Amino acid sequence: MSHTETQTLLRGRLLDFHAAPADEMDTDAYTYIKDGAILIEAGKIKATGVYQDIAAQAPKAAVKDHRPNLLLPGFIDTHVHFPQVQVIASWGEQLLDWLNNYTFPEETRFEDPKHSTAMAGHFYDLLTSHGTTTAVSYCSVHTASVDAYFAEAEKRNMCMIGGKVMMDRNAPDTLRDTPQSSYDDSKKMIAKWHGKGRAQYAITPRFAITSTPEQMQMAQALVAEHPECFVQTHLSENHDEIAFTKELYPDAPDYLGVYEGYGLLTPKTLLGHSIHLTPREIDVLAETQAKPVFCPTSNLFLGSGLFDDGGLRARGIQNAIATDIGAGTSYSMLQTLNEGYKILQLQKQKLHPLRAFDWITRGNAEVLGLSDKIGTLAVGSDADVVVLDSHATHAMDLRMQRAGSLSEELFILQTLGDDRAVSETYVAGVAQKNGAATIVNAPAVAPVLKSA
Repeated sequence: MSHTETQTLLRGRLLDFHAAPADEMDTDAYTYIKDGAILIEAGKIKATGVYQDIAAQAPKAAVKDHRPNLLLPGFIDTHVHFPQVQVIASWGEQLLDWLNNYTFPEETRFEDPKHSTAMAGHFYDLLTSHGTTTAVSYCSVHTASVDAYFAEAEKRNMCMIGGKVMMDRNAPDTLRDTPQSSYDDSKKMIAKWHGKGRAQYAITPRFAITSTPEQMQMAQALVAEHPECFVQTHLSENHDEIAFTKELYPDAPDYLGVYEGYGLLTPKTLLGHSIHLTPREIDVLAETQAKPVFCPTSNLFLGSGLFDDGGLRARGIQNAIATDIGAGTSYSMLQTLNEGYKILQLQKQKLHPLRAFDWITRGNAEVLGLSDKIGTLAVGSDADVVVLDSHATHAMDLRMQRAGSLSEELFILQTLGDDRAVSETYVAGVAQKNGAATIVNAPAVAPVLKSA
């Protein structure tokens, strides 16, 4: 096979971000090309630009014509629970009741490697069908779930982050490990999976309530020994959770102080929810560069509270955004933006559509320290691309007939869109959803926005 025969060229309207845009006039922050192309070779982006220019560079590349759809970097979900795929949409209660009634019983099933493997296939199908190409996930306490999670990622060549939860109290017997076993199992999984292919490991004490001080010390040792790994846990999601944490760690200054005291706060630490924060905790987040993660559909579903994105950003804190499946109610990062927009509206904070799409691509990649690999269409990046169809449903098509700008189109996608608006998802250049793009040589130019 010759060098050029391994090349693929995606054609469509390109949208890529270089910074968080204030609005559509902030053209230094993003690139939008109405008839653009992405040249892919060996799973990497080799060139991007105007179609005619890129096509001339690769005359023998197979062209996948996605016009008039949008081509963006694949979506990045920074907080999700792999073992909760079958408890999404479980009725009611608040956080601690929901965990005890639904989540913990479900996670016991992931001791079985066959079950874990089967669920991993479904989980990854759901991610990619919704345009998500990278996720940061909690596995169960069992190493079988971690093996299944990363084995599926390896099979698909996906950039995925995850880890075994560490939990040695306040959980059913079948879900508890010990301080030593959690350390040993985590070490084993780090050695087996971190850096293998595109996989990265996250040291994962579930949250302060389910870890004794002795286990927190083991997590501290893991973080010290493996600074290359991420850390993920939960913080200040619910008032009862905060009160219970205070009972369990009476000497800590506050909830974040528990993690701070055990050396778990680094720029690679992801703190799910981070809603009800004290001024001291906000100071510590700014100082340590640990990253809050906004989970809007989950926060609404469990009645947890309103995430203060604007207030935290004003302190120089970088916030991620995520689905939090299964308390989260949609795998779609589009629907995550939809509900996030509303939560911010309630606090008189505005989320411009361009900033919203930057957030779920480049923004989340920057939070993870991976924006040199994922989250943009920059040359040399991994070729993770989502193709969005803003006319995917009758309601969207009707609304698009009155859309006159890119910002309007993006807002329609995030408000009315879901997996139906995802025409295709490419992971390292390989189509994951249906591979239905037309293979052609040089098609005629198709219309874009009707009012543009």
